[in-house]
This record gives sequence, C-alpha cells and structure tokens, in this order.
Amino acid sequence: MRINEDTLLEGEKVVLVPYNSDHVPRYHQWMCSPELQKLTASEPLTLEQEYDMQRSWREDDDKCTFIILDKQKWADPSIPEQECMVGDVNIFLTDPSDPSLAELEIMIAVPCYRGKGLGKEVTRMMMCYGIHKLGIRKFEVKIGLDNKISIAMFKKFYFRELSISEVFQEVTLGVTVNEALQKHVFGNMDFMLQREYGKARDSRQATFTPLSL
Repeated sequence: MRINEDTLLEGEKVVLVPYNSDHVPRYHQWMCSPELQKLTASEPLTLEQEYDMQRSWREDDDKCTFIILDKQKWADPSIPEQECMVGDVNIFLTDPSDPSLAELEIMIAVPCYRGKGLGKEVTRMMMCYGIHKLGIRKFEVKIGLDNKISIAMFKKFYFRELSISEVFQEVTLGVTVNEALQKHVFGNMDFMLQREYGKARDSRQATFTPLSL
C-alpha cells in the first residue's frame, strides 16, 4: 500500500517505518533462515526476488507493511537504520468483498528481541493504525499450534479461536472491533506518535555527518 509510504509510528520500545528498498538486504538475510521460513510459511527467495516482493507490497492495495525498528538504537543517528531492524508487521486485506476484514502478521526476526514485549506493543500499534487509517473492523491471525506464547498474547487482545487446521498445524484467531475493545486496549492512543517518515529520516541523517579524513 502507498497509504503508509511516508508514515512513521513511534511507540515506547519500537519505531515502525514503511518497508523500502534499503531494508531489503537485511530482510533477505533474515528470510534465509530455515526457522523463519517455517514460522512464516515462506519459500526462500533470491535477493532480486526479494526486491520484486518489496515493490509489489508497496504497490498492492491489499498489503500494508511496516519494518520494526529498535527505538533505542534508532535514536542514535550513528547507527544505520538497517542495523536497527528487528522484524516486520503486515496487514493483509484477505477478502475483496469485505475490506473491513484483515489478517495481521507479526515477525520478530532477531531472536534476542523476543520475549521482551515488542510483539505486544507492535500488535497494539498496528491494530490501532488499521482501525483508524484503514477502516479495519475485524482482525484475524494464523499461528502455529506449538506457538503458545503468541496465542496467549493475542488472547490478551480479546482474540478468540475461530478454527484449527490439523493439516497446517495452525490455529486461526479473530476479534471484532467494538467500543469496549477500543476503550480497554487502546485507550486515548497516547501510547503512539505518528510522524512523517521522510522528514524524520532526513533529520536523523543530517544529525550524523561522518568526519572526512
């Protein structure tokens, strides 16, 4: 989607930025991992195919993707943005007849960042963005049956079991957005700041000017 091509979302621990070509080499490195291929049900791609996929995701009207950055690292302008990357988050519009229904996917790719509450914060931020910017009213997630931690996390956001696939060994959870959900989960939205990505990136780069030898 192009709707988020200049959108930066800032939380307490993470910063979400649009997936652009600068991020592709690091993303490709992640997706060479058999573990991540299994977790995301993905096939290995060449680097060129990964660039094609990034362009497709940017142009497609049914996919909204952000790269997850470590906010503490990103606050240091001497650290390249690619080195701040820890994962990605996607909203897929899965039913052309119902644009209010979306599938949510979150990947914390860097193992040392798992189990530290990033997934919970990203879920809250992305659901909030989906509700207010994309008009999403129903969210679904597909999770491997052995991923008990993720299943428990989504249930804290009031997701409930919709179906189980023994063939794919995954469970589908879903939640419908209502006033109670927005009040108890999102509150007054002061947990998230939205800024223009281009300006933030340029300001960050301008702050750090390497010395010429």
